[in-house]
Amino acid sequence: MMGIYVKDKCGIVGIYSEKPESVPYYLYYSLYALQHRGQESAGMATYQGKIVTYKSMGLVCNVFDKKKLDSLRSHVGIGHVRYSTTGKSEPKNSQPFTIEFEEGQISVAHNGDIVNSRELRKDLKSRGYNFYSTTDSEIIAHLFCDEYSKTNDVLQAIKNTLKKIIGSYSLVILINDDLYAIRDPFGIRPLVFGKDDESKIVASETVALDVVNIDYKRDIKPGEILHLNTEKSYELGKEKRRAHCIFEYVYFARPDSIINGRKVYKVRLNIGKALYREDPIDADMVAPVPDSAIPAAIGYSRESGIPYGEAFIKNRYIGRTFIMPTQKSRESAVKLKMNPLKTEVEGKRIVLIDDSIVRGTTIKQLVNVLKNANAKEIHLRIGCPPIKHPCYYGIAIRSEDELIASNKDVEEIRKILGVNSLKYLTIESLVKCIGISKKNLCTGCLDGEYPTLTPDEIRKIKPDIYHY
Repeated sequence: MMGIYVKDKCGIVGIYSEKPESVPYYLYYSLYALQHRGQESAGMATYQGKIVTYKSMGLVCNVFDKKKLDSLRSHVGIGHVRYSTTGKSEPKNSQPFTIEFEEGQISVAHNGDIVNSRELRKDLKSRGYNFYSTTDSEIIAHLFCDEYSKTNDVLQAIKNTLKKIIGSYSLVILINDDLYAIRDPFGIRPLVFGKDDESKIVASETVALDVVNIDYKRDIKPGEILHLNTEKSYELGKEKRRAHCIFEYVYFARPDSIINGRKVYKVRLNIGKALYREDPIDADMVAPVPDSAIPAAIGYSRESGIPYGEAFIKNRYIGRTFIMPTQKSRESAVKLKMNPLKTEVEGKRIVLIDDSIVRGTTIKQLVNVLKNANAKEIHLRIGCPPIKHPCYYGIAIRSEDELIASNKDVEEIRKILGVNSLKYLTIESLVKCIGISKKNLCTGCLDGEYPTLTPDEIRKIKPDIYHY
């Protein structure tokens, strides 16, 4: 539960099936399973002789009803839940984004962030392309149209489009009734593939496959273009390294998902165990900040022998506070969201586990809640290292000024938060908990080592085209 206005993590789904009546419902349930990745808007696009798109602001269950789903019946479709990364939270920026080109229509749903979007948009505008939204997805759609006009070849147009893009992207693209799934060559954003005898599906997380009872087969490979209709795979290009987002494991992914072959729940259990091993402490109770820190708190309790308990009762009708669109609404949401279990925390020495600290406002409020409930001591343990640098790949932390750890050491942060002790997990331990080599993880927000050019670097060199 990060106390900051961070933006990240749309969820995408694409389905090709021999059962047209099932496709909109598969999309619906899969998007519902991915609701944690975006709560601002939801949308679907299916092919019915032409691409039919329906999208609106709100949760999946509020955007779609049976009548709408039945109207989207098709053998192929894509879906999206949005939390804004590039572009404001407003209806025109909802996805999928659908436009016409000379051979029909293209519809794009995107998870990630394009680092050189400003330069690409400016170039397209200078050549007569008009923009309806402020999203990266519209840029991708226009780039495809531009490249197709040069090649008259769909696959080559896709490859040429992607070669111009710097950043993170997992994509589902509907080109008339052809469905493509694409992952950037670094594999920054997750994308998985599953199938049964009648249907093929790609989605941001395996939970989207689980809910429709379709077996997970594999990850979409970094740099892969998969045509779901035929299941043919094409290679965009290989990088010498991978750069899987470390925050998927720490916070964003559902704990019952598998990301890049790693079980998220097990990673988070490992994080809790490592927190205790790095800094053992005597206490009466281990408690999580619900919900994402629960597995880590269980791991800490198992490793330490300190009983696991609940310090807060969460109001399940309040969404993730970082999803809220304004700081004022986020502050109100924190007060509504967590109520202390006074009988459990009064007089107790508590080890409080959280996944991360960004700005620090939310966790400070929760510490005050525990103090007001007469907790004797509060020892805060954080499941990832201090976040010191901006992210350019989907978490909208654009300035180091937003980050409490960018110019303060751990002791200064401890005093600000008002806890008895504060310890962060080291980056070495986090890497071991995940089980993927550091060179194949994106740790830019932790250590400033980015897998691609940054926006400032792009503006300095101003290249016309970018190649991996």
